[in-house]
Amino acid sequence: MFFFYIYRPPLHFLQKYAKQRDISSSSVMAVLPSAVAFLLLVSFSLTVNIANSQSFIGVNYGQVADNLPPPSATAKLLQSTSIQKVRLYGSDPAIIKALANTGIGIVIGTANGDIPALASDPSFAKNWINTNVLPFYPASKIILINVGNEVMTSGDQNLMNKLLPAMQNVQNALNDVSLGGEIKVSTVHSMGVLKQSEPPSSGSFDPSYEDLMKGLLGFNNATASPFAINPYPYFAYRSDTRPETLAFCLFQQNAGRVDGNTKIKYMNMFDAQVDAVFSALNSIGFKNVEIVVAETGWPYKGDDNEIGPSIENAKAYNGNLIAHLRSMVGTPLMPGKSVDTYLFALYDEDLKPGPGSERSFGLFKPDLTMAYNVGLSKSSQTPATPKTPTNPSPTSKKATWCVPKSGVSDAQLQDNLDYACGRGIDCSPIEPGGACFEPNTLASHAAYAMNLFYQASDKNPLNCDFSQSATLSSNNPSYNACTYPSGSGSN
Repeated sequence: MFFFYIYRPPLHFLQKYAKQRDISSSSVMAVLPSAVAFLLLVSFSLTVNIANSQSFIGVNYGQVADNLPPPSATAKLLQSTSIQKVRLYGSDPAIIKALANTGIGIVIGTANGDIPALASDPSFAKNWINTNVLPFYPASKIILINVGNEVMTSGDQNLMNKLLPAMQNVQNALNDVSLGGEIKVSTVHSMGVLKQSEPPSSGSFDPSYEDLMKGLLGFNNATASPFAINPYPYFAYRSDTRPETLAFCLFQQNAGRVDGNTKIKYMNMFDAQVDAVFSALNSIGFKNVEIVVAETGWPYKGDDNEIGPSIENAKAYNGNLIAHLRSMVGTPLMPGKSVDTYLFALYDEDLKPGPGSERSFGLFKPDLTMAYNVGLSKSSQTPATPKTPTNPSPTSKKATWCVPKSGVSDAQLQDNLDYACGRGIDCSPIEPGGACFEPNTLASHAAYAMNLFYQASDKNPLNCDFSQSATLSSNNPSYNACTYPSGSGSN
């Protein structure tokens, strides 16, 4: 079970909040009881919802490969994970049938080459539904049909012009069999449909697509279907390989990037890209259309000349993304909810052309073992939902703790504390009444949170950096009843 935790800050947090907003600390304290009560109510509601389902986590199931396991084995694999939705690029009947009675939501797709026939011939659309939906639904939980993939940036004007009529005919075919309200129809876009994505508040569509986009979004709005987009921080990093950009893309400690228009500080590229899409939708009057991330991922290996692919980076991106989604924090422009996100990909696709990274996005191997652990298994979700370690690491030989360096400024300590406690770790010991609340100082609270974040992140030294303000120590900082976790089995 996943427990949602809302961090309730001690006094120095409240004083910082008051200072930033030019109000008195006493005013903040006056409203705190009712605010805490509200947050507890929200926390309880979210705890129940998340414990029952993590429906915002999906995965892409590509098939450009000759070594994939049988669909039945894949269905069992998916049921052993917290993945609740699967996106297919086509409509393979064997896979759809294998997922019957699993409760897993299934997204199917039409080929780009089918779009002209779907657009011009309503009977073709009806036959497509009769062949690819009716034999399987509702035992197989088909939830969405994507008409084509990245059509708008394909350069094929004929396909672009026929995309909306094709979607309308598929929708009409669903309506004819009384499934129009059960199964949605949409299409998937690349980030290339945006002309501008930085800063996020200035997100806008490419004017050459705008008229067609308005038609597609009008359809999405009228049918309550999602706007599906493929944001990839990995590709953003490839065009800017500075270390600080990598940290920003991997949800790791970084200085953040401030949107000059809204003054919002973004701490990761994923949020920035999704909010840029929201701003683009808002700019043409469609802010209420739901955004779905149809693809995002990071390759774990690539060719020698490729910068960015590695197991460490892939594990950091996907694991931290999952933790971010589970936190239900949302994005700055869409707070308090998690965007439905389909990770790319379930398996490697060994027949894909292009550089080696294109064949190395898989979370699982053909033998059904994990390529690396990002906490998707129901029996092992720790990497994506950090918590206090209770078992020794099998590779730990000596206990280490992450502590602030001497001379670190209060501003940096506050940033470290905010970052660590905002990542889903249990900061209750440094709350009033907690075993580590005293001494009630910023330095003490930050030290505890920084160490806990490091321990909960597999003791990766990269997670004890905090903008070069922290260091590893073999000296146990625990005191009295306050125990600093070490993950070594002894504290």
